[in-house]
Amino acid sequence: MAGEHILVVEDEDDILELVQYNLRKEGYRVTGVTSGEQGLEAAASKRPDLIVLDLMLPGIDGLEVCRLTKNNPSTERVSIIMLTAKGEEADIVSGLELGADDYLTKPFSPRVLLARVRAVLRRREIPPDAGATVRVHDLLIHPGRHEVAVGGKPIDLTFSEFQILYALARKPGWVFTRNQLVDAIRGEDYAVTSRSVDVHITSLRKKLGGARKYVETVRGVGYRLKE
Repeated sequence: MAGEHILVVEDEDDILELVQYNLRKEGYRVTGVTSGEQGLEAAASKRPDLIVLDLMLPGIDGLEVCRLTKNNPSTERVSIIMLTAKGEEADIVSGLELGADDYLTKPFSPRVLLARVRAVLRRREIPPDAGATVRVHDLLIHPGRHEVAVGGKPIDLTFSEFQILYALARKPGWVFTRNQLVDAIRGEDYAVTSRSVDVHITSLRKKLGGARKYVETVRGVGYRLKE
């Protein structure tokens, strides 16, 4: 539901104005700042529901803003959508590993941005899935507590990484297309490209360590968890 507070951190005035205009038109309350330092201050003082965060900022860059925001107990639950002009996988993976919820590469469509914002905010309202604990290989996945352990050692996953792993683990050996994974995670109306799923998989594998071997790529189709 519109009315949520969104903080936009963007140093390019034309992009900042464009994003703020479209968000306000949808009924969101919007605060705009132009530096990482201002972003951190606004996040702590205003407690927004979501931050639209440019990665290429003067002074403190967007990745550091993301890290500090997620490491602060008062702002760790604030959702973050990254904006990046680079579109480089390493930057995107780094942001997702730090706890960002999603990303968009510049140039972007305002309609796609609004779809991403709605999807991320909608997830905040969904109660935890109280489904049964899943045990497969040396993975233990508890959906209700949003916890994953590999060989008894807990690992920290983002929302999307957790949902991808949970979807795969519920049907070992079953091949999921990228679109099926997106539908399972964020709903059928979510605007996404296959690259988004690939980036989440890359980040997930890195965090799984030795258990990464269980997440298999099926060329030309998608992904599965090894039986």
